[in-house]
Amino acid sequence: MKRIRYNSPVVLTFALLSLSVLFLNRMTGGWSNLHLFSVYRSSPADPLFYIRLFGHVWGHANWEHYSSNMVLLLLSGPMLEEKYGSARLCAIIAITAVVTGFAQILLFPGVALLGASGVVFAFILLSSVTGSEQNEIPLTLIVIAVIYLGGQIYAGFTTSDNISNLTHILGGLVGGVCGLSLRSAK
Repeated sequence: MKRIRYNSPVVLTFALLSLSVLFLNRMTGGWSNLHLFSVYRSSPADPLFYIRLFGHVWGHANWEHYSSNMVLLLLSGPMLEEKYGSARLCAIIAITAVVTGFAQILLFPGVALLGASGVVFAFILLSSVTGSEQNEIPLTLIVIAVIYLGGQIYAGFTTSDNISNLTHILGGLVGGVCGLSLRSAK
């Protein structure tokens, strides 16, 4: 008899935590996302500032927002966790959360940010580097950067919606830089 294995602890735990936060937000009528799982400019003396700085990647506005991020995260994440290890993947998630959180605070002080899309874009670019040799730039990295990041840059100038294109771009840059750095550490 085959058994079900918790094959990717960081990625699966991230998805389950995000789902729990989604349900908590629903049960609190939006209070938890506003006060705990969205990042926005506030005083660094407020202890919740640091929870929001990391925790905004677990918050999602609704089921569609959650599911679109988690499908891509669950598709790319287990392979990355197997390749780089749980600790490194956790660090990449934390770095992405902090970079995108601080960018939001500094550049868009009156706007709250939530969601895992920065982490998803980090994973996409990290995936495109995986398996390449140190003295080469993988064509997949260039193609993915043009398609995903180029699309986000274009959308940032031509579209007015609630999507943080800068978060996608910064997440992708974090993933690409981490991938290139981890590759050279072999």
